[in-house]
Amino acid sequence: MGERNLIAERDRFAARHPESRHVVNGRDWGVIRVGHSGPALVLIPGTLGRADIFWQQIAALSGEARILAVSYPASGGIADWAADLAQLIADAGMQGTTVLGSSLGGYLAQYLTATEPALCGGLVAANTLASVQGIDQMPPYAMDLVTTPIDDLRAGFEAGLSIWQAPDHPYRDLAPLLLQEVRGRIPEGELRARLQALKTAPDLPAQSLPHERIFTVQSDDDHLIVPPMREGLRAALAPVRAYRFRTASHFPYVTRPDAYTALLREILGLSAGQTIWPAGEESLS
Repeated sequence: MGERNLIAERDRFAARHPESRHVVNGRDWGVIRVGHSGPALVLIPGTLGRADIFWQQIAALSGEARILAVSYPASGGIADWAADLAQLIADAGMQGTTVLGSSLGGYLAQYLTATEPALCGGLVAANTLASVQGIDQMPPYAMDLVTTPIDDLRAGFEAGLSIWQAPDHPYRDLAPLLLQEVRGRIPEGELRARLQALKTAPDLPAQSLPHERIFTVQSDDDHLIVPPMREGLRAALAPVRAYRFRTASHFPYVTRPDAYTALLREILGLSAGQTIWPAGEESLS
């Protein structure tokens, strides 16, 4: 990635576009809304990220699309959150929106588009999974996510990210950003809710969106979504296009921002501008 201060970049964006608070069905969501015209896009982060984790895509597309990015509340689960997001989309007048979710957000996005097809016009399931079967046997989900001390939960994430801090690690610039999220930028209640939501997630209903409006995004070096999970997602969704990064980690919207923006331009039907999705081996049809 080179030497970038991602925290400073993100913080400059956050100062210009702070989260507003929206209480839906008694749950307190953080929301960033930008753009006044063009196709609608909803962005849902994973466990380690707030709405502004997509700052590079939001900044690049804000003049051409209507964007709603969210941060999770401190209560509720997948079904609750899908209902809340449906209300947020309707209230924003963004019917027909394309919904992109990454990791945990990708599971939620699949549930949302399957249960609210009248509101959703496209699905981008990114760096995510199609089934949570067996996840309760894997750390940290195997832990009691309600009573385990929060410092122990945070320590597990920190241990995993410690390797990324090595000087020669390709994603060393990303580690401080994610560690800041782990160490309190995501408050305790929100972090517990995110973990518990995936651990207790319902099975996904069958998708009712048309085949040509379903897309996946995956990374060959995603250490969290291993190859069988990637294959399972493509088999479950049969996407019209599967975008594939050879090297991008679990967080390609941060590590490969231009290419990520380019795939969103393609999906939203926007002009390519200066960014074009890489041709050849990184693009699966």
